[in-house]
Amino acid sequence: MKSPFAPDDDALREAAAAGRPVPSPCISVCRIDPPTKLCTGCLRTIDEIATWGSMNNDARLAVWGEIRRRQSGAS
Repeated sequence: MKSPFAPDDDALREAAAAGRPVPSPCISVCRIDPPTKLCTGCLRTIDEIATWGSMNNDARLAVWGEIRRRQSGAS
């Protein structure tokens, strides 16, 4: 399920193009679901969460792409 507060893909790309940091998907619901190994709030893996601060915008956009894929249920 997509958060109603999540920026759309165009807004993410615009931030990156303007040199602004791509925003974090964190919604302060921090709990890892054991079966999926994903945060139930932002749908990131623990590694994605841990490295977010050191990622460049291209890597952050890639994570957002994975989140979108996870939201859609695609594998």
